Amino acid sequence: MDDLHRRLREAAAAHQPDRARILARLERGMTTSPAARSTGTRKARHRIRLGLSWPRLALAALATGAALAAGGLAVGAVVQNSEPRQEAAAGSESSAAGSSPSPSPRSPGSGQPGDTPSPSGTGRPSAPATTPQPGHTSAAPPGGTHTEDGPLWADGSVDPHSNSFWAQSNVTLRTRKPLTALTVELRIAQTGGVRNTGSWQTLPGDDFTISVREDNGVLVYRWTLKSGRTVPVGQHVFAGQYNHTAGGRDAHGDTYRADASTADTKPSVWGDFAPGT
Repeated sequence: MDDLHRRLREAAAAHQPDRARILARLERGMTTSPAARSTGTRKARHRIRLGLSWPRLALAALATGAALAAGGLAVGAVVQNSEPRQEAAAGSESSAAGSSPSPSPRSPGSGQPGDTPSPSGTGRPSAPATTPQPGHTSAAPPGGTHTEDGPLWADGSVDPHSNSFWAQSNVTLRTRKPLTALTVELRIAQTGGVRNTGSWQTLPGDDFTISVREDNGVLVYRWTLKSGRTVPVGQHVFAGQYNHTAGGRDAHGDTYRADASTADTKPSVWGDFAPGT
């Protein structure tokens, strides 16, 4: 028995396991079906029982144990070496997944129409209102018409040379007596785009104080005879000129008034205008 133990120890010490062969056998064993492995194991056991003597059986068992131990170490090393690579690969995948930026939300209003700019005005600028002169008061003439009073007669009309963008309103006076005082007022209703462009009269301009202003949405032209001046007998015209919105303009809202003085009376006349073109 001692001799057997010694021979076993010597055989174990001298044994050099073939690592490649062990791995190949392990791979074959892993790929072989369970039934085939069971059949092969039974055949191997049968051969051992038939062909091996006790010493050889012991040596074979020792060699098999050593081979299995070495194979286990090799498999452990292989598995141990492969696990970090798998973990590293998994870590790389998770890092890549974590570092991939998520789609950022669209900025509010991006590409939306919204940001439509407001349209610029194309109409003409309205004329600034003229400050009324001190002491001048203006009131609309009484309703209806009163075109003749004593020596004074009046008429209002839209000049035939008016067009779709511009108009002239005429106040025509006829007096049978000289006038020592006279105030003529022409009122043009704001029907849209009405803006003063000028005025004129057949009498000398130096004889009158002339003003143009806006009063509660009405363009007001005013001629006042200066002190010491006289309006002679005859027919005289006072005209106001203005732009307006394109198209025919209705002059029904326009009015006029004239207040005068003679040596013995103070006549007043007023009226409106025929529809303009």
